Amino acid sequence: MSRLALVNARLLDPAAGRDQPGGLLAIDGRIADLGPALFADGVPDGIETVDCRGMTLIPGLVDMRAQLREPGAEHLENMATASQAAAAGGVTTIVCLPNTDPPIDDVALVEFVRRRGREIGLANIHPYGAATKGLAGKELTEMGMLAAAGAVGFTDATHAIANAGIMRRAMSYARTFDLLIVQHPEEPALSHPGGMNEGEIATRLGLPGIPAAAEIVLLERDLRLAELTGVRYHAGHVSTAGAVEAIRAAKARGLPVSCDTAPPYFALNETAVGEYRTFAKLSPPLRSDGDRRAVVAGIADGTIDAIASDHAPHDQDSKRLPFSSAASGVIGLETLLPLVLELVHQGDVRLDRALDAVGRAPARILGLDCGRLEIGAPADLALVDMDRPWRIAVDRFRSKSKNSPFDGRPVQGRTMLTVLGGRVVHRAED
Repeated sequence: MSRLALVNARLLDPAAGRDQPGGLLAIDGRIADLGPALFADGVPDGIETVDCRGMTLIPGLVDMRAQLREPGAEHLENMATASQAAAAGGVTTIVCLPNTDPPIDDVALVEFVRRRGREIGLANIHPYGAATKGLAGKELTEMGMLAAAGAVGFTDATHAIANAGIMRRAMSYARTFDLLIVQHPEEPALSHPGGMNEGEIATRLGLPGIPAAAEIVLLERDLRLAELTGVRYHAGHVSTAGAVEAIRAAKARGLPVSCDTAPPYFALNETAVGEYRTFAKLSPPLRSDGDRRAVVAGIADGTIDAIASDHAPHDQDSKRLPFSSAASGVIGLETLLPLVLELVHQGDVRLDRALDAVGRAPARILGLDCGRLEIGAPADLALVDMDRPWRIAVDRFRSKSKNSPFDGRPVQGRTMLTVLGGRVVHRAED
């Protein structure tokens, strides 16, 4: 029997309405007890004990969108290095996109991802299944079988399902089994061959632009199809004011829809591209500051349900190219929490809403048993010094790749300890 006691903590779980001093006891991987009276007479002998020194104990973060690159591109990242990065960032659950090589479009690959995650033992890893075979957007996968093997949702990853007929069939199939469809909402005919947000800066730099309409047009189409089929639909990395408004209106109509965004879309805007800075090249691209503010407002009022890292590792050779040729995407597992807390420290988003967006909300959308501080829940925890100042330094990242636009950024709030299934998997250096 494994036992872990965490004492002198601020127990914080916004979804459960819990914010109190106290302790927590984990037995065999689950929370056995917690509260202000626990360990009032001391911790019994024989129990591993962590003194939290008044720091905040929260449910481990749930990252619902990350690319782990294994199998097929392990020189960029693999499940072991990604798990180390996750643990350092307080992330205890990762949901990985199926754009591996080969893509996760059959049962054997779903089982491989789940097994590898268990073997590594630093984070819970769940895969999305590909919605179409080979992510080609033409022929549907056997979603029912993939779900039975452990796929938590279905998406063509960084490729939009652009054909309306294919998307309708995917939604109808998913609805039959009550499965989640996750879309990359970007109309290819409007976005290709763009590299950054369409507007004055793109014109000045001589770069082809991607209009906000590329996101909004495809999202509006999908919302109509979701209404037609009744499927549970999720839009990934929302980046525009128009998309936030479309989701808000769909929710007001009672549609079973949800969405997420990622830190670059609320912490940066298109000016970060500067003079062809490829580390600020994303898909979708960084948008105008008006769009950025709309994303912040969407997080604050709950229109945007979740915040994901959108972790997309690339090597130097893929990024140090002319802007139009460089790969899109940034890493984010180790910067997810401090950038989310930046919203709180700036007074833009309440702490309970911010933590819900990286905990209970993604767990609810995906049907996962995590993201809560309750008796019987998994003992997946993050101990956070909410006000600790530090500076992001990519050369200290556990991730194999270093493609972050946040290098050198001063932040507040750091994960000091991460617990997975009642085991300490990360301790920060003081």
